[in-house]
This record gives sequence, structure tokens and C-alpha cells, in this order.
Amino acid sequence: MPSKLKLTLTAAAASLLCHAAMAQTTAPVSRAEVKAETRAAEKAGKLTPAGEGPTFVVPKTSNTTRAKRKADTRAAEKAGEIPPAGDAAIAEQDEAMRAQKTTANRAERKAQTRALERSGGLTPAGEGPDAPKK
Repeated sequence: MPSKLKLTLTAAAASLLCHAAMAQTTAPVSRAEVKAETRAAEKAGKLTPAGEGPTFVVPKTSNTTRAKRKADTRAAEKAGEIPPAGDAAIAEQDEAMRAQKTTANRAERKAQTRALERSGGLTPAGEGPDAPKK
């Protein structure tokens, strides 16, 4: 038998023996044994008394009514104090670019794009700042 095969079989046998030994030491505990352990822990003072466990913070409630909060939100929205949903900075940049009047006609824009393409100045598709992360 090759030495690698012997080594593998020996390791597998040792592993099975270890699992069998572990299984024997972790025998199921009877209910009476668990009760006895609990009583011993209680007498030793190792148990947490009832009602003295971890405390949970209850969130504060608001004194304003739902109608008042809704009215405040509508007023802030009308005043322009609420940013648009999503990435507000990009939305604002897009709006600013759309508001600008162009000075180049279509043929000039095409020529600029071809020149950028030849010089390698264009960002490849899917690699721009808004491209999804992989």
C-alpha cells in the first residue's frame, strides 16, 4: 500500500476514535441532574435574581401629534428644506447641467466626442462614477 494512502487511513481512523470518545463524555443529562445543578448555583449566589436582569431602554414618546408632524413636513417641503430622495448632490448637478444652454451644435458635439475617443479621454462603459460596484 502506498504511504500516502496508509497515512490517510490512519488519520481517518484517529478522527473517528476522537469523535467516539467525545460522544461518550457528552452524555445526555437527566432532568434531576439539571435541577440539582440549578439549586447548587442558586445556593452559591451565581444566579441573577428575578427582575434584575439586563434593563432595556424604552424609547421616548413624542408630544407632537401625527397631524402636526405631517403639517410640519409639508411646510418644510414647500420651503425647499427637504433634500430630494436618493443622492441629492447628483440630482442637483443634473438639474444644473440641464438648465445650462448649449453653445455647440450637434455636429460640434460629435466632433468633440470623436476627438476624446481617439485620445482615450472617454470613460469606458460601466466604469463611470455611478457604475454599480461588483
